[in-house]
Amino acid sequence: MITRGGVRPAPPVLLFGDMTDTQPGTLYIVATPIGNLEDITLRALRILKEADAIAAEDTRVTRKLLSRYDIHTPLIAYHQHSMAGRAEELLGMLTEGRNVALVSDAGTPGISDPGHELIAMCIMEGIRTESIPGPTAIITALVLSGLPTAHFAFDGFPPRKDSERHAFFASLKNEDRTICLYESPLRLVKTLHVMADELGDRPVAIVREATKMFEEVFRGRISEAIEHFTQKKPRGEIVIVIRGQSADEAEQSIQPEITLEDRLRRLMESGLSERDAVRRCTIEFKLPKRQVYAVALKLKGSTGPEA
Repeated sequence: MITRGGVRPAPPVLLFGDMTDTQPGTLYIVATPIGNLEDITLRALRILKEADAIAAEDTRVTRKLLSRYDIHTPLIAYHQHSMAGRAEELLGMLTEGRNVALVSDAGTPGISDPGHELIAMCIMEGIRTESIPGPTAIITALVLSGLPTAHFAFDGFPPRKDSERHAFFASLKNEDRTICLYESPLRLVKTLHVMADELGDRPVAIVREATKMFEEVFRGRISEAIEHFTQKKPRGEIVIVIRGQSADEAEQSIQPEITLEDRLRRLMESGLSERDAVRRCTIEFKLPKRQVYAVALKLKGSTGPEA
């Protein structure tokens, strides 16, 4: 359009401002049932329905939940084998203004699953994150255990290698809080044996298949748990709850402070390889592996031909 003066009017400023100033979406951290599908919250159901996509640790597991409640939101697989590239993809969706619901196989995302990395990335990028609280296997097992709940610690899965597993439980020996752990049914009995070696025969609870049809809660001593699960092969999801060190046990276990160098020397003198001794001390002393390895090299040099 030309005006009488022959000058074309300037286009309105910010004509497309609303389209270019897209607000980022929200990452919803949605807790889902650990077994019984009725343990879903009304808010979680609404978010799962309204989200633009659901990032699921296992789409097959999540699809069962969505089918139960007639939810048809698109699913995107996000697990430990795909999380590097997929996290960037999800971050892109959020930046474009779409909302993503993050779910794990069961319980609260971000606890012993790949969800933590995506949550951390979103926080770093300034993307809104919102938690939709709900079931978690740790708290369920803790309250069922009958052990003290005022102070407790969660330590994920114990290491798989024998030497590291022994070091892991040795590092928990003086812990006076109730300890909660996850464990595979395939490794449960072996782990219980290591617990007995390193912690003594303490009270323990093994919560298996919580909220499901075949839920089992075993309460007793570690030795009794070994006997029980040796006779009855464990299956399903397992949480171990261990009573912390008592005041009497703490008094009995008081011993002179041992240095890292002394501990490394004793372990290697007992026949443990330098590599395994370093791994064990890394866990026991809660130090960087590089620092422990440097002490091991120094120790190795001092016991050489010139020593």
